Amino acid sequence: MELTVAGRVVGEYRDGSGVEATLGARPYLHPLRTLAGTVVTDEFPEDHRWHLGLSLAVQDVNRNNLWGGRTYVRGQGYTWLDDHGAITGEGFDEVRADGFTQRLAWRGADGKVLLHERRTVSAAYLDERSWVLELGWALSADEDVALGSPATNGRPGGAGYGGCFWRVAPGANLGLSAGELRGEEQVNGSAEPELVWRGESGGAAYTLVFSGLGDGDRWFVRTSEGATGYPGVCQAWAYEQPRVIGAGQTRTGTLRVVISD
Repeated sequence: MELTVAGRVVGEYRDGSGVEATLGARPYLHPLRTLAGTVVTDEFPEDHRWHLGLSLAVQDVNRNNLWGGRTYVRGQGYTWLDDHGAITGEGFDEVRADGFTQRLAWRGADGKVLLHERRTVSAAYLDERSWVLELGWALSADEDVALGSPATNGRPGGAGYGGCFWRVAPGANLGLSAGELRGEEQVNGSAEPELVWRGESGGAAYTLVFSGLGDGDRWFVRTSEGATGYPGVCQAWAYEQPRVIGAGQTRTGTLRVVISD
């Protein structure tokens, strides 16, 4: 499915059907592009093949891995487990050139539905250099569901990732900031209203402005210059403590990103 803004294709939505189970099969947006056509996302990178453009993904959903790759186990570190779940599309309520509304199911390794999701995606023109993408979700639980991360399972070093994750396109990182904070070390774990990523892809410069943290959310960031060596931004839902969606409750949120040449 293509997303169109001002007559230009700025993104593609993939259903995840070709994603291996161990990579966290799920729908995702890739490639996302500026209005001039610069690609600003990545998929299946060699360093972390389970990073898929822009997607919702959590490593610990009631002890099911819906992120992909190895699972962080307290006292053991990253370990390959037979715990990979999947996020499956269950039908669309609306489809437009500039967005859609979809029903999805978050399933455990046994196929059981853990969470029901209603997802909205919309794209809108801002000016000749910029457009805005909004990805919204409503996650509903029939039983209590705990969302966790490597950090909540004992990994040190600010590894509280999981939630709404953007794997940035390969290329130079020209600057990362959030309010007065600068660089990965300062920005990671922060709760500033806006995060600004300036990068280069295919020889062209671009800027991404992220916003939309919910109550208790934090920014998880990595840059290609950091110790981990990959570029990514995550609206992290369980950065320090597990997040529980109680039985009969719904957790809503939105990530907003202004994408500019």
